[in-house]
Order: sequence, then structure tokens, then C-alpha cells
Amino acid sequence: MVEEEHTPVEALEFARIQFGSTTIYHFFFVPISIGLAPLVAIFHTQYVRTGEERYRRLAKFWGKIFLILFAMGIVTGIVQEFQFGMNWSSYSWFVGDIFGAPLALEGLLAFFLESTFLGLWIFGWDRLSPKLHLATIWLVVIGTHLSAYFILAANSWMQHPVGFTIDPDTGQARLDNFLEVLTNPYLAGQFAHTIFAAWVTGAFVVLGISAIFLLKKRDVEVFAPAARTAVTIAVITSIGVAFVGHEQAQHLTEAQPMKIAAAEALWETEEGAALSLFAVGDVQERENIVDIGIPRGLSLLATNTLDAEVRGINDIQAEYEEEFGPGNYIPAVGVTYWSFRIMVGAGMAMIALALFGLFNSLKGRLPDTDRRWNRLWLQVMPWAIGLPFIANTAGWILTEMGRQPWVVYGLLLTEDGVSQSVSRWEVILTLSGFTLVYGVLMVVTVGLIKRQVEKGAPEETGEDVDEEHRTFAPLGGAY
Repeated sequence: MVEEEHTPVEALEFARIQFGSTTIYHFFFVPISIGLAPLVAIFHTQYVRTGEERYRRLAKFWGKIFLILFAMGIVTGIVQEFQFGMNWSSYSWFVGDIFGAPLALEGLLAFFLESTFLGLWIFGWDRLSPKLHLATIWLVVIGTHLSAYFILAANSWMQHPVGFTIDPDTGQARLDNFLEVLTNPYLAGQFAHTIFAAWVTGAFVVLGISAIFLLKKRDVEVFAPAARTAVTIAVITSIGVAFVGHEQAQHLTEAQPMKIAAAEALWETEEGAALSLFAVGDVQERENIVDIGIPRGLSLLATNTLDAEVRGINDIQAEYEEEFGPGNYIPAVGVTYWSFRIMVGAGMAMIALALFGLFNSLKGRLPDTDRRWNRLWLQVMPWAIGLPFIANTAGWILTEMGRQPWVVYGLLLTEDGVSQSVSRWEVILTLSGFTLVYGVLMVVTVGLIKRQVEKGAPEETGEDVDEEHRTFAPLGGAY
């Protein structure tokens, strides 16, 4: 009996490690799938509009890579749902009535839209009319974005619960207003931030791989326009991420003040609070030993005013103890603080690289490998593919770790959401199994993508194009 009482506590940290690691792994594929789909659609649109074969080759090349990543996203996403029942059954019981509707819509509407029209797009080359075929890939784009919206609606409810009541008999959250869940004020910022970040990810992947071809002077006529399109999107969306992130910070100042305080290692409430650039602190003593910052920067970030008050960790902790009872409501400050800076640092690097690339593109220098600085930029871009993945991962760590110790903010503690009947060793066993399987899947995924890149864009198919009516007479070639 004693062992059963201690089992959930012993299993909690391993369950958190398992959920965190598998979620981060899954999220490698989510933004690239969301961000690559519109680029494939844009290349296909350019092909239908101009009839130039290079755009058809681009659409097929990136379409194959998108398909690989889309499949991996499905496989790794299934594990996330299994984990709710395996290690987090108490959490699933509490949120089940709320999550049922958005997750059902994601599966029955958004995923059905994605998978059905992706299949039509893959097998529709030379079988569907050009405009109808083009419509299928844009419906895939709509489906991926709808899927993200419904999933983020569920996650946003964990961050900012709305449209619910607590059942007085069972203590379970009950859905009262589904429209409120879908229009959650937290959701608007989170969805925009996620979509912008996904488009940045897709753009940087296209830029990085295109740079490899341009450096090798291979299929330059195909990958130069791909790079020009991607760099334009990269500039717009990387700057968009920064602006939307600013809006999110202002919302969080009111909705989750502890997250903002922890992200800045701000222990005491301050007026005209500085934006920390580098800090070394003593968590036990709740103070910073070293703190270098921009005067009044945090007040400006959080409220758009220089002199506004920003609440500190100690005051918020005291407020939460009074509201929720005794306990430690401070997240892991070091993790929250540095994940924020890693995210912002990677974002700023992407903005700088994208702006330099756009400048070269506007000057007509993008495919030119003889110019020193342009060649250096092209050499950097394949490595820069990692930047959006670093930023995405750090951003999700900030989002989820900064909410701790709550799994549903203000309603359910993480320690109360873990399964009561799962032992530490059972979690360790499944964690080991997932690690092994995911390792194999990653090797396979990288190998498949590497193979596609080595093959390059598909060769021209020799289609006859009726320029007047924009109809196509297939002479051969398939996806």
C-alpha cells in the first residue's frame, strides 16, 4: 500500500521527461509540414500561371519531401495521444470534456481534408485539370492550418482556461461554451506565432537546400527562383514572429505573470523594469548575482510604456499562496530564462540572414557564387536550417515549462495529472522504447530526405502546353 502511494510521485518526473522529449521530437515535423505546404502550393501556382517547367519540377521536388515529413508527423503525433491515457490519465479525465470537441474537429475535419487532398494532389498529375489539381494542394494548405488551429485551441485552454465550469460533484471541467474555447484570447497570439514560425521554418529549409544546389551550380535555373521566393517569405514571417511575440508577451503579463517574471528572472516587482540580457542567479535565495539589462526595456516590452510596473516572482508567489494555498508556484527559472533567450537569439539571426538574402535577391545577385559575401551567405544557409528548429523547440519549452507547476493554469497541478497506477519502471520502459523507435525513425527520415536531395528536381516530362486555354496534354511522367 505504501508503494502504491509513492508510485505516482516517483513516476512523475519520468512521465514529464517522456512527454517532453516525445513532444519536442514530434514538433520537429509539425512546423516544417505546415510551412512547406504553402511553398509547394506557391511553386505549383507559378507553374499553372506561367507554364514554366521549372516550377513543376520544384513543386514535385518539395512535394516529395513534404510527404515524408507529413507521414512522420502523423506517426509521432499518435504517440502523444497514447501518452494522455498511459501516463496522464488523471489529466485526461479532467480535460476530456473540453478537449473532445477541438481534437475531434482536428481529426474529422482538418486531418481528413489534409490527407484526402494530398492523395489527390500526389496522383493527380496529368489526370486532373490544371486548376482543379492546383486547388487540391491549396486545400492541403488549408487543412494543415486548420489542424494547427484546433490543436492549439486545446493547448491554449491549458494556458488560459475559458468557456467551462467545474462539476461540483466530480470536480471535472465541463464544456459550457465551445465558441469561447475557439476564440480564446490566448489562442489568437499563439496561433499567429506558431504559423509565422512554421512558415519561417519552411522558408529556411527551402533556402538551405537551394543554397546547396546553387553552390554546386546544379539546376540553377530551378533552385534560384525557389531561393528568391523562400527568402521573401523568410523576411516577412521572421519579422512577423517578432511582432506577434511582442503581442503575446503583453497578453501574458496579465494572464500568466509568473511566466513573464521567470523568463526575465525578475524576483522583485519593479517600475520601469529592465529587460535582462544576461543574468546569473541564486534560486534558493531568490536573487540575481549578476544581471545585465536594458533599462526600462521589460516595461516597454510588457506594456508599451517605459515606467509601468512589472510584478516580480516573489510577489506573485505570495499572491498564489494566498489564492491557491501553500506550495511552490515558481517554474524552473533557469530553463525559462534561457529558453526565452535562445528563442529570441535564433529569431534575430534568422531576420539578419533573411534580410541579407533579400537584399542580394533584389540586386539580382542571389544565384551568383562568385561574389565573396554572397557565396559566404550561401555557405551559411544550409547550416542555418537548424535555426528555426532551435527557435521552435526553445519556444515550446518556454511555453510549457513557464506554466509549471500547472498543467492547466490555475486549475490542475502537473503532479495531480499523472496516472495513479503507473510505476516508475513502467514509464522508464516505455521511454526507452520510444527513444529507440524514434531514433530509428529519425535515421530513416534523414536518409529519405537525403536521397531526394541527391536525386534533385525531377527532369522535364515533355508535356505540351496549350498556352491559350492553359490545358495540358500529358506525354508521360508521373509523380
